[in-house]
Amino acid sequence: MFRTVLKAAGMFLLAMGTIWTLQGLGLLNWPADSFMLADSTWARNGAITAGFGAVMLWWAFRRPRG
Repeated sequence: MFRTVLKAAGMFLLAMGTIWTLQGLGLLNWPADSFMLADSTWARNGAITAGFGAVMLWWAFRRPRG
């Protein structure tokens, strides 16, 4: 159960972080009136969020020892 929740949360954070990063870099201009477009702060925040999601996924998919 814990691993399932960790996987879902990790996928969500990875997806949202990727979207925020692309919007912050000006590569994803959707929605057109978003305050996040071409703002380096959101590129940084998105990269950090995606990183946390990736770590959560790594932790959820690693094999237990023993």
